[in-house]
Amino acid sequence: MLRRILLGLLALVVVAAVSLAFWEPLTAEAPPAPAFKPTDVRIARDNFGVPHIFGKTDADVAYGVAYAHAEDDFSTLQEVLAMTRGRAGAMLGPDGAKIDYAAALLDVRATTARDWPRLPEDVKKLFTAYAAGLNHYADKHPGEVRLSGLFPMTGEDVVAGFVLRSPFFFGLDSVLGSLVEGGEIGREGGPALDKSGKLVPRELTPVGRDPADNGSNGMAVAPARSTDGATRLVSNSHQPWTGGVAWYELVVHSEEGWDFAGANFPGSPYPFLGHNKYLGWTNTVNRPDLIDVYKLTLDDSGDNYRFDGAWRPLEQKRIWLKVKFGPFVLPVPRTIYRSVHGPVVKNDKGAFAIRYAGIDQANMVTQYYRLNKAKTFAEWRAAMAGQGVPATNFIYADAKGNIGLFYNAMFPDRPAGFDWRGVLPGDTSADLWTKTLPFDRVPALVNPRSGYVMNANNTPWVAAGPGDELDAAAFSPLLGIEDDMTNRAVRLIALFEASGQIDAARLRAIKYDTAYAKSGYAKAWMDRLLALDTKGDPALAEAQRLLRKWDWSLDGRGKGDALALMVLRPANGRHYQRRAAPDPRAVLTETVAHLQEYFGGLDPKLGTVLRLRHGEGANRVDLPLDGGNDTVRASTLWDEEPDGRLKVRHGDSFIMFVTWDREGRVRSESIQPFGAATTRPDSPHYNDQAPLFVAHKLKPVLFDPAALKASGARFYRP
Repeated sequence: MLRRILLGLLALVVVAAVSLAFWEPLTAEAPPAPAFKPTDVRIARDNFGVPHIFGKTDADVAYGVAYAHAEDDFSTLQEVLAMTRGRAGAMLGPDGAKIDYAAALLDVRATTARDWPRLPEDVKKLFTAYAAGLNHYADKHPGEVRLSGLFPMTGEDVVAGFVLRSPFFFGLDSVLGSLVEGGEIGREGGPALDKSGKLVPRELTPVGRDPADNGSNGMAVAPARSTDGATRLVSNSHQPWTGGVAWYELVVHSEEGWDFAGANFPGSPYPFLGHNKYLGWTNTVNRPDLIDVYKLTLDDSGDNYRFDGAWRPLEQKRIWLKVKFGPFVLPVPRTIYRSVHGPVVKNDKGAFAIRYAGIDQANMVTQYYRLNKAKTFAEWRAAMAGQGVPATNFIYADAKGNIGLFYNAMFPDRPAGFDWRGVLPGDTSADLWTKTLPFDRVPALVNPRSGYVMNANNTPWVAAGPGDELDAAAFSPLLGIEDDMTNRAVRLIALFEASGQIDAARLRAIKYDTAYAKSGYAKAWMDRLLALDTKGDPALAEAQRLLRKWDWSLDGRGKGDALALMVLRPANGRHYQRRAAPDPRAVLTETVAHLQEYFGGLDPKLGTVLRLRHGEGANRVDLPLDGGNDTVRASTLWDEEPDGRLKVRHGDSFIMFVTWDREGRVRSESIQPFGAATTRPDSPHYNDQAPLFVAHKLKPVLFDPAALKASGARFYRP
């Protein structure tokens, strides 16, 4: 009898375990496959494996973009797509569940369902075709599919990825993370306010981005400033080297007039930056105040909030996060809330509503497509005026010699009389903005007399050198535009101002600059390190001696470069986050201990410490790097390896130099840290660009189809 009971219990446990392992795919809704069949699609791979996609129509090209990207990185594409279905937790575990929670809280699927029918027909066709290309690859390679029921995807699913990820590029994830952690605003242990009055960043959603360490450089030089009358554009985005927001290089050609070379992120049917025959642009992250937090007044039940003298029901929805733990996927319940302001987070200190730029809209998918197809400066500006991309700087250049910096942001039309830098009262409509300011209110600097524009995540007021700057007083403080300066911005302005007429070689030298200016936070921080009393600690005293003699450049040739690299990183991180500097003794002590333990002294070569590493076995690369955090040649973030080396994972990523000559003909060069196929170790293009990348070298972009064909490129149909 007892044995039968035990066997019965064991059987129940086995059934439960099997159910937990397999229930999640059975509950996933499988939409019908998109009804799209390509007319004519060809993919060509150049000598570095970069895909060039040719199609009779733009939709054909989008189909090919999806298929080619899947050939190179289907694993990451699936992670991005799982987010759009609320299934990241089932694929990635607890970290993925955070993304699913954020997607539910922001009501991403409702936004997409509402906006999808409103999108222009050509945009819907483009996204439908892209989804069909992914489905085609999944059908041909079922063994690579990581999650049952993930396919087929739809165009609406792909758009949902844009809606989810867009606001995280201007810090929404940090605000959500701060509120979810709980605590009282401005108190230790809670979502504290920084010295400017905004919430201190804390990560909630790991979408492959480092929320406190965004960075990029963008530069454009006009013909009047060039030695040869050319217009030049440098795209130098700083992104993670792998994952959901790692750049993927591609070139597209459609018989409908879509010709573009650049790079996108996984889950996009088109490049986000680069150039066509006529014009090009690059982006850098900007940090305007585009997020407002409101504290709600709840009744005793907690189910209603006060608004304009009346009680309104707080919208509530029960969701079940699907979270992978080992072989099992467990359902985890959560309740999400929403008020008239937007998403609501409850914590121990109350209920806080969030309102942010671009809330509940998907117009960015149309804007990027229109920018890709623009042939004139006027068409490009008209696409920008569509205001779908909530925030990011655009640095522009074209064949006619125009250059410009556009501090793009969907600025909330905020009424005066409230402290928009702090937490707002949520019981009145008086501080509830409902509109966005028009594009002509965006700070922009076009064709300055200096002949150049640049941005390195700094205030837009400084963009073209003395005498050509924007007047901050001409813009309302309610826009919340940052006043920050980075070392990269200071160095770029100094280099451009000292350079006279600029040729291609000089512009390349500017881009690969590895120096720190002896000013700003870096100088103040170094002074604090050198002022420490190190009597009785010979190692710290020796570190100070090296830092005093350091030449302020992380080029890998001077003494003290590795030491300076490691002590400057914590200071820059705090500066960028607008937080107090760390304790200098603690930083110096920790750095000295690390260098002594792993390198037997305080002055190893920078390239011995700072490494580009990728892969294992025969496919592994392990190469020396230069630059550092907040140098123009950027090695921004790294992981400490077991041997003490610092493996860079974020910094200079996709780099592109674009030139329109005096006659308006375009040519370009580019480079990536690894290669075109970053998750395919067996591919010859897994790491083939790495030696060029570390040597400051570029490869040609074969934008002209005739040049591509003459190079011996491999053509095939998906």
